[in-house]
Amino acid sequence: MADLTTAADAGPPRAAADRRFATTLIRAGSALLGLVALAVLVGPLLVRWGPEEIDPAASLAPPGGAHPLGTDVNGMDILSRVLHAGRLDLGVAIASVALAVVLGTALGLLAGYRGGRVDDVLMRVLDVFQAFPAFILALAVAALLGGGAGNLVLVVALVNAPAYARLVRAEVRTVRELPFVEASRTAGASGLGTLWRHVLPNSLTPVRVIAPLNCGWAMLTLAGLSFLGLGVTVPAAEWGAMISLGTGDVVAGRWWTSVPPGLFLLVSVLGFSLLGEGLQERAGVVR
Repeated sequence: MADLTTAADAGPPRAAADRRFATTLIRAGSALLGLVALAVLVGPLLVRWGPEEIDPAASLAPPGGAHPLGTDVNGMDILSRVLHAGRLDLGVAIASVALAVVLGTALGLLAGYRGGRVDDVLMRVLDVFQAFPAFILALAVAALLGGGAGNLVLVVALVNAPAYARLVRAEVRTVRELPFVEASRTAGASGLGTLWRHVLPNSLTPVRVIAPLNCGWAMLTLAGLSFLGLGVTVPAAEWGAMISLGTGDVVAGRWWTSVPPGLFLLVSVLGFSLLGEGLQERAGVVR
């Protein structure tokens, strides 16, 4: 009996510790993302050089003087390019995940609520998309659509949408059988009204939890595509393209051409990861 009492008493402290840990992760991730956002929004207003402005007398200049983080092989200021690139990377990541959430949620709602043949057909189509590794599929779609920020948003959204569709479908199949949904139907609410007012709001918890993690993955995908020449290309400022351009310089000791964009990318992805993990811990979602 004493052992049972001890185990029961250990429950609330453990739950409180889990909540504190989740809160710590969320705060740490939010702090990192806040610092990056502040730097990329305010920083470009304070730097002297434009992101594509060339200083012909300072090709591969080391950090210092007029160029605090040095210049690349084309004589473009690294600090200015890193800060401007952050706007593009963060913007594309957030926009692509938002579009993926909209597309995936719509498909998941339709499949989960209607069921039957509609569900079967949509799930088999999504199976085809998810049969390929995500980055390989992104490479194929990017090669088909071409580069540019708009196309990259569409590429990352199409790759991510099937996962959201499956998450929402699973939640909808559970929620649609709950008593309050049946009560709404019995009260005479239309199918669309029931879906919008009752089923959808109660099916989005996994989506809200997973989306920050996917923002980090979207940034890595964008950087990877640009690194391989299928995303944003020089002279446009983008972290992956900057890392690609400076890869050979690292071997020669010119670390400043690729390390700063790599660090900004690392901190941004880490921030999204911590935020997503914290939200998962708080919501009790098991991956």
